[in-house]
Amino acid sequence: MRTLPLIDELEAALTSGTNSRRIEMLTRITDLFVGGAPRYTEQHIGVFDDVMVRLVSTIEAKARAKLAHRLAPIGNAPSTVVQMLAFDDDIEVARPILRQSERLDDTLLLANANTKSQQHLLAISQRHTLSEAVTDVLVERGDRDVVQTVVKNAGARFSDAGFRMLVKRSAGDDDLATIVGLRSDIPRQHFLVLLERASSAVRARLAAENPQAATAIDGVVAEVVGGIRNDARNASPDFAAAQAAVERLNRLRRIGEAEVYQYARERKFEETAIALSILCDTPIDVVERALLDPGAEIILILAKVAGLSSTTTKAVLLLRAADRGMSAKDLEQALASFNRLQPDTARRVLGFFRTRVKKPARPMVPPPVAVNG
Repeated sequence: MRTLPLIDELEAALTSGTNSRRIEMLTRITDLFVGGAPRYTEQHIGVFDDVMVRLVSTIEAKARAKLAHRLAPIGNAPSTVVQMLAFDDDIEVARPILRQSERLDDTLLLANANTKSQQHLLAISQRHTLSEAVTDVLVERGDRDVVQTVVKNAGARFSDAGFRMLVKRSAGDDDLATIVGLRSDIPRQHFLVLLERASSAVRARLAAENPQAATAIDGVVAEVVGGIRNDARNASPDFAAAQAAVERLNRLRRIGEAEVYQYARERKFEETAIALSILCDTPIDVVERALLDPGAEIILILAKVAGLSSTTTKAVLLLRAADRGMSAKDLEQALASFNRLQPDTARRVLGFFRTRVKKPARPMVPPPVAVNG
């Protein structure tokens, strides 16, 4: 590659040339790179990078935007100039790079998403694929347009915390609740919480737009949350697989505390709920409601009836905390209550909830429990 004449022209353009001459020089350099990009080595690309960086810092936004559009689809585009364009305050410059460029890794995307404008976040949300780390930031920092766009993005992946935040942000926003509910990868426990908080209009739209989920939603439309959970479980391949695995293990050897501890530590919601249901001889709906409800009281009662230790009970509480949040102080107080709770009292209160399982769901507020003595 002949670089010296170009470098000489570059020096002349930078020191005494007009803006139009610099743009002309950049266009020539870009044409040369785009025409041979697949053949260039990293050393060659580094030369282009040095030249483009010097020119980009001296030209107007319109010319930078044109360069960004040309470099964005090229997988081996010069990395330094790509980064400069991605972090440009002018969104017309940054947008094509943020949407397309393969030169931006998660570190750069996270830095951009944490510091730049909502328009920059919107461009990132439109990338072909997005990791959980990046969507976590988009969901937390993004405005309504950003969040809706990233949820609609089939190539975006969300963490458990990301789905939890999406469900929270969906409260009172029917459009967002609908598109979150239509994601095929939403974990079932988050889907249940979404349904319980959603308006009847959202439930109806989810049923109409996703026939496969209709059986999980019919009961919600009728405000019978217990029935909905049953339908959601029946329609969920994840629950069916978990139930089959836990019940098969229980037939081979009676499951106990060790299995509950392992499931909870591994954040396996369905398996934990099914195991507790078996150990406590209690309908799965009661157990799931306990794991999803804000209070810890019913979890403590289930743990005591199941004969769990404080260590395993803590693991189950922390599984619930992944959805509801629990401070260190709250956890300490809950375990203190667990240690004071008597098994007979726990069995008596659990019997109370067994009788209510088929009634329309209300907040699970237990009757007063004596924990002293």
